[in-house]
Amino acid sequence: MTRGRLRVFLGAAPGVGKTCAMLEEGQRLSSDGHDVVVAIVETHGRAATEAMVDGLEVLPRRSEHHRGVPLTDLDLEALLVRAPEVALVDELAHTNAPGTAHEKRWQDVEALLDAGIDVMSTVNVQHIESLNDVVERITGVPHRETVPDEVLRRAAQVEVVDLAPEALRGRLAGGSIYPSGRIDAALSNYFRVANLTALRELTLLWLADEVDSALQRYRAEQGIDDKWEARERVVVALTGGPEGHTLLRRGARIASRSTGGQLLAVHVTNQEGLRDTDPAELAAQRALVQKLGGTYHEVVGDQTSTALVDFAKGANASQLVIGVSRRSRLAALLTGPGIGATVIRESGEIDVHIVNHASAGSRFALPHAGGALSWRRRVLGAIVALISGPLLTIVLTAFRSEDSITGDVLSYQLLVIVVALIGGIWPALLAAVLSGLTLDYFLIEPVLTLTIGEPAHFMALALYSINAVLVSYVVDQAARRTRAASRSTAESELLATVSGSVLRGQDALQALVARTREAFGLDAARLRGTDGTLLCEDTTAPPPPLTAVYPVSVPIGERAVLELHGRGLAAADRRLLAVITAQIDATLEYRELFRTASEVGPLTEADRVRTALLAAVGHDLRRPLTAATTAVTSLGSADITFTPEEQAALLETAQESLGTLSNLVTDLLDASRIQAGVLGVALEPIRAEDVILPALEELGLGPGDIELELPVESPLFLADVVLLQRVLVNLLSNASHYSGDGEPPVLSVSDFGGRAELRIIDRGPGIPDDRKEQVLLPFQRLGDTDNDAGLGLGMALAKGFVEGMGGRLTLEDTPGGGLTSVVSLQHQQRADTHVSGSRGVAAP
Repeated sequence: MTRGRLRVFLGAAPGVGKTCAMLEEGQRLSSDGHDVVVAIVETHGRAATEAMVDGLEVLPRRSEHHRGVPLTDLDLEALLVRAPEVALVDELAHTNAPGTAHEKRWQDVEALLDAGIDVMSTVNVQHIESLNDVVERITGVPHRETVPDEVLRRAAQVEVVDLAPEALRGRLAGGSIYPSGRIDAALSNYFRVANLTALRELTLLWLADEVDSALQRYRAEQGIDDKWEARERVVVALTGGPEGHTLLRRGARIASRSTGGQLLAVHVTNQEGLRDTDPAELAAQRALVQKLGGTYHEVVGDQTSTALVDFAKGANASQLVIGVSRRSRLAALLTGPGIGATVIRESGEIDVHIVNHASAGSRFALPHAGGALSWRRRVLGAIVALISGPLLTIVLTAFRSEDSITGDVLSYQLLVIVVALIGGIWPALLAAVLSGLTLDYFLIEPVLTLTIGEPAHFMALALYSINAVLVSYVVDQAARRTRAASRSTAESELLATVSGSVLRGQDALQALVARTREAFGLDAARLRGTDGTLLCEDTTAPPPPLTAVYPVSVPIGERAVLELHGRGLAAADRRLLAVITAQIDATLEYRELFRTASEVGPLTEADRVRTALLAAVGHDLRRPLTAATTAVTSLGSADITFTPEEQAALLETAQESLGTLSNLVTDLLDASRIQAGVLGVALEPIRAEDVILPALEELGLGPGDIELELPVESPLFLADVVLLQRVLVNLLSNASHYSGDGEPPVLSVSDFGGRAELRIIDRGPGIPDDRKEQVLLPFQRLGDTDNDAGLGLGMALAKGFVEGMGGRLTLEDTPGGGLTSVVSLQHQQRADTHVSGSRGVAAP
């Protein structure tokens, strides 16, 4: 059976028109003769959406009961039996009702696709799994329902339904998305222009990356290795040398010439590690790549040119930028064409730019004669040649015969190879010349003469020299590899030690400075800012004398200077030091960013509270103020004559509205006192009855409105009577509101764990675990669906008041459904002291 095709309509936010676009496409397919069924559509009461369903076959929903509440959802079994050609399934990320075959709606869609049914569905960007946390950081609103990215990647078509932010806000203000009671809050929070702009860009970027991934998958499946210039991709090869900055800027200019051009920087690490790489330069170039809007990549390969070309082809690059070789002309002449020529030959259709730079080799220079061997090994090789040569000559002369010439030649050749292995090329050449002369003088007729009568003798001397050069070259290369490996090992061990020190809790800068001093055997090390301030000093070493001069000062970017006291550093040590300075620079940058984030954090929180306050005040204070103003204005009007009953009703309305307004202002003042830490608290020993009855009277709750479970003798606990009454009023009001017409809330008093507990239990819908902490924050109303619930300060005030009295307010699930608010207070007899007075209370 052929698997069905999935078509997804993706939107940046609710209300952009995803469902309408899906229904419009369904209408078009139905008019073309296709069998289309509306499996499930969530209209949310929008008349325009409901009108678009007309004319299409609608599958009846499946009904389930959960905790006595009827729920309807997609009837998957009936849809599979109906087996239409196309099924319209709205809200792909929806969580199914308990008792259905699958937990998520996208799993139902997978079953439909497996059955060969084509599906059209909708999803918002906040429901994409990989973007869920990003959207939460943008909007501040968590979303629990998500769709795995892989489900969307397998879709045959993903179509963005786009709407400009201002147009979307206009639809929202016109009542086309939410009911009128939710419009103000939505405009002030989720549907702000900045949020919508960011979500819109995030949606388009995700789709662009998905299109690019699909293109790469197609190329891989079809075995296409040629470049496809869907957009300009410029790869810049970095060696870690100073020319990298020039190459990156040239590559950025090439990429900017085409719309949507992309810059990729790549550094190829070969088996020789950091031998040809300056870590500080590479770190600076990596930062420059980010500033230019590109991406940095690092690959490993034995052949730099092959690895570079393979990366460029894998990235579907259209341009490749490399620098002119830094080798001298003689080195290029002796060692061949180099990486540039190889890249050009292997690059195929990729355009290669070879950029000149200041570090390019231009002088005629001789190769370094010393090689990688130390001078001690070269001296030792010369000593072995000077001592072993005469000893070998004495032995061979003593046993010389007419047939021994072959053995004599091989013995001298062995001596040349041994000397080459020890001392390299120059001692080996010395041994070759001396052995050739000695062989001719002592062992070849006529003996005791240096007459070379045959051309073969010249050949023997040349062979000696060639053997010496070849063997010494191998030894030199092995020494270079050994030195590079040792250097890389030392660098890795040093960085691992520094990282271990930081993980064990040591300050990062302190660890870097201390390990620097230890690694190079210095007397002292310290880090100063560019303004001269002391940032860090290694305190593990004895202090240097006051007259000590710091011979080495290493700049750390533009932020600091590392001062080192002790011996001078060799060139190899400075390369390792560059690795450490790059780490120090990164640590300083992280500290600056962390300090900036710490400064911005409180401002952001204050702005959030201020925004929430303005939104709440603008919406919730307007209603009672408008009602009171209207009532008083009507009573004062001379144009209208009211009956006594009408006057009484208007006065009652004005009184209720002013009372509501007074309560809201009181809550705001209480919240501000809690936030400022100046709430006055007077603790005294009380019993539960002292506050429960006044709280019930204030709320007007009678025996049928609440169940009381009080012990025969209530425990004595420390509390502020006024504040505790406010706590109970807020919690009981919430419990009564959410219990509705069901079971009345329960107020119980008990003794648990040495503390007195007051439990307010309701049988309402409850609160998800991930929202329990959020509802205790100011200006939070669960779901933001009820605009008659005040400012959303009740729970936050209750928490602040309880903590001010030294107690705790926690929210628990009621067995069987609902919410239980637990107020835990200290027993009077367990208190160390009886507190009576005022104290400041920190913000909850």
